[in-house]
Amino acid sequence: MTIKPRYLTENIIEDLNEKMVFLGGPRQVGKTTIAKELVSKNIKSSYYNWDRINDRTAALKGEWTPDNKLIILDEFHKHSKWKTWIKGEFDTHRDLYQFLLTGSARLNIFRRGGDSLQGRYHYYTLHPFSIAELNGSKTRVKPLQELIFNEDSLDEEFNALFDFGGFPEPFLKQNRRFLRRWHMEKTERFFSEDIRELTFIKDFGNLALLADILPDKTSSILSINSLAEDLQVNFRTVANWLDTFEQFYYCFRVPPFQSKKIAAVRKEKKLYLWDWSSIEDNGQKLENFIACHLLKFCNYLYSYEGYDISLSFLRDSTGREVDFIVTFKNKPWFAVEVKNSDSAISKNLYYFKEKLSIPFNYQIVKKCRNERLKNGIRVMPADKFLAGLI
Repeated sequence: MTIKPRYLTENIIEDLNEKMVFLGGPRQVGKTTIAKELVSKNIKSSYYNWDRINDRTAALKGEWTPDNKLIILDEFHKHSKWKTWIKGEFDTHRDLYQFLLTGSARLNIFRRGGDSLQGRYHYYTLHPFSIAELNGSKTRVKPLQELIFNEDSLDEEFNALFDFGGFPEPFLKQNRRFLRRWHMEKTERFFSEDIRELTFIKDFGNLALLADILPDKTSSILSINSLAEDLQVNFRTVANWLDTFEQFYYCFRVPPFQSKKIAAVRKEKKLYLWDWSSIEDNGQKLENFIACHLLKFCNYLYSYEGYDISLSFLRDSTGREVDFIVTFKNKPWFAVEVKNSDSAISKNLYYFKEKLSIPFNYQIVKKCRNERLKNGIRVMPADKFLAGLI
């Protein structure tokens, strides 16, 4: 399968004309590739990797190649004073060079440590492949407008992405033995190179056990108390571990939508993994798959377009629930209910549609035999819906 330039390439090139660009995201999602092979094809560049001594020495001395406009710095957030250093280099050379910094989730963590770089960079999170990206489409829809869909069937892309995940290497190989090995090796590096090096966590036994437990908890409301009991540690410890997992892009949590119009639950969040291919239950996997696509859509509109877009779920005190709602400035834009097979329209989706005056409502079905629009709710195939995102 031929992969087109990643969905952020043009945006990064555009933003480099104004500021530095920081590109973060999960391990092995393609950050270095997009920098070296895609962005650098458009701009004459020099690549420096922190783990290579010669690269590190030259960069810290400010010895830049004079004829190359773009400077790509990979993993330089490992430098203890990287923010002060890159601020000085950017302020000194901004008329001569453009700076692109790439790194794993650690870059995302360290950028929160102060505001010395405020106003000097744009930050993007690179997400795994999605249906729209594989199809080469990128929606131009604006908030509170209806999503735009085409009639192309993307069953092949959907099934491959659903089975092998959106990380480039296992997706392109589409080999189950390779996927199993990739999962093990990725987990080993996650603990040995990320958690061990950059946190003060010592209880790696229970931390690894938590990572093993979480795939079975996806697509449902996560009880930290229950996890603490299972692991026989206190609530605050588990809460901190989950925060760490989120900071390193192992998982993410979606909060409940709050409105005075409904008696919404307030604290409970739903859990999802960045790598849905590690989830065994097909129902949980499907909802997680959709969650990742919606998160990518919301992140893009927030990071590039500057729209105040958020992803939540709907649940009230009586237990009525709808899987997702996307909002603009806390106003409902569209709601999404996920089904594995074609069925009657969700009563809960209709209830929240009326109660919250949600403009657009979708019941998306993996195996949809009867696409239809009824009472303001559109029932449609999952692949067609996802192709209308990012």
